[in-house]
Amino acid sequence: MPDTPEPHPGETDETRAGRHRLGPHVVGQRVVVRHLLPDGRATDVLGTCTAWGADSLTIDRDGPPGQAGPVVIALADLVTGKPVPPRASVRSRVSPQEVEEHVAALWDSVTTEPLGRWLLRASPPHGGRLRRRGNSALAMHEPGIGWADAAFGVRRFYEARDQAPLVQVQRGSDVEHTLAPLGFAPMGSGDAHAQLASVARALRSVRAAAADVPAALDERQGSATVSLGAGLATGRGVLSGDWLLLESLVVDPAERRRGLATALMAELLDWGASLGATTALLHVETDNEGAVALYERHGFVTHHTNRYLVAS
Repeated sequence: MPDTPEPHPGETDETRAGRHRLGPHVVGQRVVVRHLLPDGRATDVLGTCTAWGADSLTIDRDGPPGQAGPVVIALADLVTGKPVPPRASVRSRVSPQEVEEHVAALWDSVTTEPLGRWLLRASPPHGGRLRRRGNSALAMHEPGIGWADAAFGVRRFYEARDQAPLVQVQRGSDVEHTLAPLGFAPMGSGDAHAQLASVARALRSVRAAAADVPAALDERQGSATVSLGAGLATGRGVLSGDWLLLESLVVDPAERRRGLATALMAELLDWGASLGATTALLHVETDNEGAVALYERHGFVTHHTNRYLVAS
């Protein structure tokens, strides 16, 4: 259904004011709206809706310094409006390789070894298990050495550690297709989107929707763990330069759909913003549709999708 009613013949912006189909459901979303000015002219505003009240809505406008910031619009003056895609972080223009290199910050100890243009990685168990991201060859482009040599190097590195030889690639890439005849095949599970967002904008969005739950913050050098409601929900944030990595966001199954995941994000984004983080990064498995929808609702955009290949 369109967000704005079809105009009647002869209607003007002034006579159409108040006939929109927007509502409180757009809080936290990026929208474009047209509204009337005091002199009767109409103007457009693009930004994130941060509040919807009985008589007005508030939009945090996009724009350069001096033009950005909140504007309050009377509902009676609202002519048209619709949600628009979130504005991606400027970091969305960096390569998948650069994005994934930030992941090393998640572990206190990680062993790396270059293999041409690839990066071999091994890290200790995290959260009681070995993580694929920290125990796979990061291979987002051609290796810069012979493909057979690269495949052999991956096998040698991980077999020496009694681990399965894994390669992290961009799903559907030339790297994935080229490794297939060399004995590397998808694991069959674990495909994950790497999603980015502006810390500032995501924080404004989650604050508008987060549940009011007591939070405990355990802060260490470069990382923080948040626990809500005596352990009903937990999550971790890690800094890598001015990037904030969000991971292990877990909500007790019996407590889901109460806004706890959003509250976790609010606490971690606030912590990261206070230390200068500008870009947030998280990984979410592609089949976790509820989490994907949650993150996208708060401004996260898929930068690329990861797949793990295992050597036969």
